[in-house]
Amino acid sequence: MSKRLKDVLERAAGWPEWAQRDLVELADEIGREVDAGTYRPTREELRKIDEGLAAVRRGEIATDEEVEAVFAKYRRA
Repeated sequence: MSKRLKDVLERAAGWPEWAQRDLVELADEIGREVDAGTYRPTREELRKIDEGLAAVRRGEIATDEEVEAVFAKYRRA
């Protein structure tokens, strides 16, 4: 368990009952998604995906041949 999660749980112990219920419901929802293997990207992740797709459209991505050339160079080293 991360330190940040431990800190949140410790703080939540002093929250009003309604806030604790909300946190439990949110945790249960996340748990169901994890168990089901579904994933919802964050807005930041979606933004990065959009940036990557835009780079592809602009032709800023290496070709398979260029990637292989770099791998070949470092395999010899």
